[in-house]
Formats: sequence, structure tokens, C-alpha cells
Amino acid sequence: MSPPKPIRDTGGHQSPSPPSPSLPPDAGGLGPSGAPGAPDPWGVKRAENLLTSLTGVLSASVVVTPQGEVSEIHILTRNDIPPKQVVRNIESALMAQLGMKIDHRKISVAQTADVRPIEELQEDAILARVSKRVVTFKGLEVRPGVRPQRVAVRVKLGFGDREAEMEEQGTDTMRNRVEAAARAAAGCLDELLPDNSVALEGAQLIDAFDRKFVMVAVHGLGGREAQLLTGTCEIRESAERASVLAVLDATNRWTDARR
Repeated sequence: MSPPKPIRDTGGHQSPSPPSPSLPPDAGGLGPSGAPGAPDPWGVKRAENLLTSLTGVLSASVVVTPQGEVSEIHILTRNDIPPKQVVRNIESALMAQLGMKIDHRKISVAQTADVRPIEELQEDAILARVSKRVVTFKGLEVRPGVRPQRVAVRVKLGFGDREAEMEEQGTDTMRNRVEAAARAAAGCLDELLPDNSVALEGAQLIDAFDRKFVMVAVHGLGGREAQLLTGTCEIRESAERASVLAVLDATNRWTDARR
């Protein structure tokens, strides 16, 4: 590319083309090399700090030539501020604070839609994962039955915007408490899935890998199709809770196919 032609003034003398805007010298801060304390003769860090202080600006990068002329300015912002407004804010800030006029064509603006604290993003990810579950565990209550040596187990499950509760009675032994919880869970599923049928085949306590588990078998009937579904859950909080979760482990894929 040929060099720019000189501009003639009204007096007939030649004057050179106007220079590109340069940043004011600044010997401190973080230089273009990125090393702490490195010389910053063109004040890059000072300009970037100014730009990142503007409303909506998340990060800023100023690129200069070896002569200190600004060649590019890259900005990342939230998407709630129009890019044209961002460019105007940058031009105004550089002029007011550094006395520097920048051609708007040297400013590129990228926008991001979702910049939030990592804790909030993790919470949303957990909620999204939960929402994909077909049937969700809502509650469990275990209390003494109306007769001696009996226990009542009440289970509450949710399916979309609907909920179902079911209570089962059993003798107050570990095995029967586990079976009562599994029967109540299967009863909730049978109520929540009116076009299908769910019935408990059985529930067992098993030992494996130096841990205790509940294993259940459930019959799922949909139309003319019948399946024996199995699920397991390690006992951590209580055997009754593990029994309910084992039923959900056995049936969630089956119920997902029938939504």
C-alpha cells in the first residue's frame, strides 16, 4: 500500500497527515508484556482500567503499535447495553480522562448473555438436572402405627405439577419397614401415571462392597407391555428413604418413555 499523500493547507504549504491517537505516557503499572511491574510507556494499563470501570464493561484490551498509537480496542460487555452506546461511552471516557480522540471503527464490542457468580450458575445447573427427572422425591414420614409393634410409612412423590401421597402399614422390623416404604412409593407412581400401572414385586436388604443397599423389583405395565424393573440405593440416611429412592431408580427411565 502506498503511503498517504500529504495534505495541502490554504497557504500552499504541505502538511503531514494527522497522526493516529496515542496514549499518554505512563511508566507504572502492568505493561503490554503482561509482567507485573513491567514498563508501560504508552499507558495501556491506565486506559484499560479506565474502560473496565465503565458501566457494563467486563473486560477491555487496548492494542498499540510500537510507536504507541492505538490500533485496536476490544471490549467485552453485558448484553443489556446497546453496543453503540458502549462505543460512545468509550469515546467520551477516553476524551475526558486522557484527552484522546479515538476513531469508533477501532473499537470492537463483544457481548455475553450470562455473567453471574459461579455459585448461582451451579445452583441453576442443579435445578436444571432435577427438572429433567420424571418423578421426584418430595417427602417421607415414618411413625408408630395405630396397633402395637406396627409402623406407618407415608411417602410423597411429584410428577410435573402434580403430587401424590400414599401410606402403608407394616410390622416394626427393618425388612417390613423397607417393604412398606417401597409399596407406598409404588402406590404413588400408580396414582401419578393413570395410563399405566405400577406394582411392587418385592424389596430386599443386601450387603455388597462393605455397604448396605436396598434392592427393589417393580412391575411396570403400559398397555400390553409388562416389564420387571429393578433399582438399588445405598442406605445412608435411613433404610426407608433408600427404599423409596430405589423404586425411583427402577422406574424413572420407564416413566420417562411414557410422558
